[in-house]
Amino acid sequence: MSANISDDEEPKMSRLLKLAQKFNCFYLNGLAKGECRPFVIDGQQVGLISQNVMEQLFRYPEVFCIKDAEQGKQNIVELNPAFRDYTERSEQVDRVLKEFRSQGLFVALKGWRNECYEVRGFTGSLMKMERSATSLFGVRNYGVTINGYIQHPSKGLCIWLQQRADTKQTWPGKWDNMVSGGLSVGYGIHETAVKEAAEEASVPERLLKNLISAGCVSCFFESERGLFPNTEFVFDLELPEDFVPENSDGEVQDFELLSANECLERLYSPEFKTTSCPVVVDFMIRHGIITPENEKNFTQVVELLHVPLQSLYTYRSPPQTNGLTNSNGFKNGRI
Repeated sequence: MSANISDDEEPKMSRLLKLAQKFNCFYLNGLAKGECRPFVIDGQQVGLISQNVMEQLFRYPEVFCIKDAEQGKQNIVELNPAFRDYTERSEQVDRVLKEFRSQGLFVALKGWRNECYEVRGFTGSLMKMERSATSLFGVRNYGVTINGYIQHPSKGLCIWLQQRADTKQTWPGKWDNMVSGGLSVGYGIHETAVKEAAEEASVPERLLKNLISAGCVSCFFESERGLFPNTEFVFDLELPEDFVPENSDGEVQDFELLSANECLERLYSPEFKTTSCPVVVDFMIRHGIITPENEKNFTQVVELLHVPLQSLYTYRSPPQTNGLTNSNGFKNGRI
């Protein structure tokens, strides 16, 4: 089965490639501007920080400092190296974030969740951070998504989508994958998939035995909330025709079963969550719906489903720096 993927009026770019460029807007446009600085913990780059966030961090020199980088490299924002362990780093940053929240400085913090993500470096997890704040620091986010689908006797491949509740802090009311959730502190990948499947769609344990790991996709998106370098671990779940998902955690207000062609059209609509599009596109490619024969920008689209986030965050501080230091052990610097 294949879908008729039509192009719009611009002859050199399909609708699908335009969509892929949209969910990778920072990767394609923001990085080249060079306006963000590496965020470094324990000598390892863990994020990117924009100018408007740096201006606020400069108010907390006991926690953050702008440091001169090696010759020919960009200056960095470094977490105080005196914070030696996971707990101390997490507590110090959380204190600053709570002050930002109370002051109403960033729209991202209006979605405060009291849920933390791991902040990872080359050597593993270095600290944890409130989920809503990770976009301010350009911290890589990891999530899990389940493609729930059926093989319909007359419509062929059909895909279940959810409509996010209007009360969600982010993307309220938008259409999304059947099941998805962030990889929170304390949960593994498969464990998260099973947990979210039960909470969001009431998938019984007997059906989850059919859950198949299908790799991952990645993109680098930017919005008014900040930077979103996202990696999603993807699972496929073939469901029986008589299964109808039901939400149990209040985060979903509707489900709909769409044919492959209908699902593609939904992706192009502004009613679909932009950062969830890569998972659906990847599913369509793997199941032969999107092919080199019906998508002229096929190779470009495939590349934009696997943005090399791991290799983008490669800055490492030298073991020692020269120059004057302030009372906190930081090299003096200004924005």
